[in-house]
Amino acid sequence: MENKFRIEKIVAREILDCRGDPTVEVDILTKGGSLGRADVPVGRSTGKYEAFELRDGGKRYRGRGVLKAIKNINAVIGPKLIGMDVTRQREIDELLLKLDGTKDKSRLGANAIVGVSLAAAKAAAQSLGMPLYQYIGGPNARILPVPFLNLINGGKLAATELDFQEHIVVPTGAKTFSEAIRMGTEVYHELGRILEKKWGRHSLNVADEGGYTPPGMNDVRQAFDEELRAIEELGYTDKFALALDVAASHLYDRKGGVYLIKGKKMTREDLIDFYKELVKTYPVASIEDPLEQNDFDGFAELTKELGIQIVGDDLFVTNAERLGKGIECGAANALLWKVNQVGTLTEALDVAKLAFDNGYGVQVSERSGQTEDTWLADMAVALNCGQIKTGAPCRSERTAQYNQLLRIEEELGASAKYAGKNFRRARLKIKQQQ
Repeated sequence: MENKFRIEKIVAREILDCRGDPTVEVDILTKGGSLGRADVPVGRSTGKYEAFELRDGGKRYRGRGVLKAIKNINAVIGPKLIGMDVTRQREIDELLLKLDGTKDKSRLGANAIVGVSLAAAKAAAQSLGMPLYQYIGGPNARILPVPFLNLINGGKLAATELDFQEHIVVPTGAKTFSEAIRMGTEVYHELGRILEKKWGRHSLNVADEGGYTPPGMNDVRQAFDEELRAIEELGYTDKFALALDVAASHLYDRKGGVYLIKGKKMTREDLIDFYKELVKTYPVASIEDPLEQNDFDGFAELTKELGIQIVGDDLFVTNAERLGKGIECGAANALLWKVNQVGTLTEALDVAKLAFDNGYGVQVSERSGQTEDTWLADMAVALNCGQIKTGAPCRSERTAQYNQLLRIEEELGASAKYAGKNFRRARLKIKQQQ
């Protein structure tokens, strides 16, 4: 019986992500006939300390090809993994790290490593006849996450004048995930109607993650005002909170030590004061990367001052060492969780555990270059983390995640719990109820 879990074949190929750029897809076939197929998402707004994504360079695909990573899987990784038990995730991931031998995964490429790691997990789940979320999270994986719906885009993800990257609505007042995604989708379409009327029909053009791109809008408060108006028009005033992904590292002038926002220079203290006023004026429940990626002290000050969820993405890059530093000084209180930032599923799960063990929230997140693969949705439920950020409910690579969560909610039935207002501490609340 054990033979059926042995890896028989590994094949990698180049496919396209949602931006039309190449990315890696990996198939792992077991002797028992189970197939694990995983796609690797790709970031555009990336942190300095993320694991290295290997690209080909040259003219092909504007240098964005991944044939080098594909070759590393087929010629280097594959032969070493043949015959291994696919359910031995940690052993597989440790071998991947050994084969690469670098701290940042630059020899084989993090995109090669993460594709194999995730494909192994999916092959194992299929071999055992289990859904992926249950294979990773066990029988208590049952918390459906609150969707952080990015409805207006700016920064590096859109051709707009908005400095901040994502302007998000959060349906914390829903009773179920299916209700939350229905309400969020209704708000999305109502917002489109409002933006078209006030900001012009080009507002309906969408950015990398599906958010609207209103021409002339250049202030986060304008974006929040329009989102709140859509929420209020539908009678959902008490059902939604707001959130931001600032991606402040991209606004930071290192030479001058200041942030450039709306063409003006702002010090760290200026920006903290701005956030304090924003949180005082609007129902903001979460801010991601409000300061640049090396300012641990500033993050600690801001976390203490605002009293809301402060998420570290570029700050932590799903890295245990950087998260540990943040925990030590009280920088942020939540981790943005992206498997391809670190390289293997085991490493990413270990970082999530470190966050949970120290009272930090975990928000599972997509990348702007997403594919139709739905492992992201399964991971959110597996972790019982209570929150997921995977874009606006309008593009297929985004709705694929939401549709998978709807299926999981249906499959779990009465045991499914929606995180709601407790999204940062949903896991802890469930444990207390057991």
